[in-house]
Amino acid sequence: MKTILGFMVLLLFMGCAATTDNTFNSTLWIQTAAEYKAQALQTYHTAGSHIQEAINDKQWTAALEQSGDYSDLPPAVILDVDETVLDNSDYQANLIKNNAVFTPANWDHWVGLKRASAVPGAVDFINEIQKQGVHVFFVTNRECRKRGTGEPSCPQEDDTIENLKKVGIEVVNAGNVFLKYEMKNWSSEKKTRREFIAERYRIIMLFGDDLGDFLPDVKYNITPAKREELVYKYRQKWGKMWFVLSNPIYGSWERVLQEPKDQYLNTY
Repeated sequence: MKTILGFMVLLLFMGCAATTDNTFNSTLWIQTAAEYKAQALQTYHTAGSHIQEAINDKQWTAALEQSGDYSDLPPAVILDVDETVLDNSDYQANLIKNNAVFTPANWDHWVGLKRASAVPGAVDFINEIQKQGVHVFFVTNRECRKRGTGEPSCPQEDDTIENLKKVGIEVVNAGNVFLKYEMKNWSSEKKTRREFIAERYRIIMLFGDDLGDFLPDVKYNITPAKREELVYKYRQKWGKMWFVLSNPIYGSWERVLQEPKDQYLNTY
């Protein structure tokens, strides 16, 4: 009897463990914490306080890819989309509640729903700087992929544009939304897209939730220590030209960690 009871308890424990997702607290924080909203508002408010200086200073550029004489180029800002402008925590919460995991198919379904909400502060900031003559580009790693015969080659672009409009962004179109694989050399490495924009505009600010939104070659085959070194190397740009949003759910920060990941935990 004791053996059977012990076995039943073990099964119950295993069942509970199966429904536990290691992104639960991260998703809960984004959806419920006032601190998350305050941090996002603080980020965009700080950026707004520097925008006029950035416009007026013709030597001001935020992009390492900017070269040559860019002083007469029109000013532009580049923003990542997911977890920078659009909040996809509803998608993550749905995975958790249904004991599911990310797949390209269920993510593409979510993109097609066009139901992501706005990250606090993003819409007001974007609309305001566009009124000041700053061009806004959305550089996202949402992937262009056909959904079926007769479908457009990149329905995800239309979905993203519609979602951005739904949350209140006034000027957004195919000319300022750049998806992964929209052009042949536009991979998940965003450097080529920043270079494309830098040839035509003076990039005055960068926004993102991943180090790859600011720097090249930081998403694979690199150590956390080297990434940290790069953060400090460009310390003068953070909070003035580069603005990072918190994303504890996913990102290259986790991808670069080697197993076992608990080796990175510092204890006393």
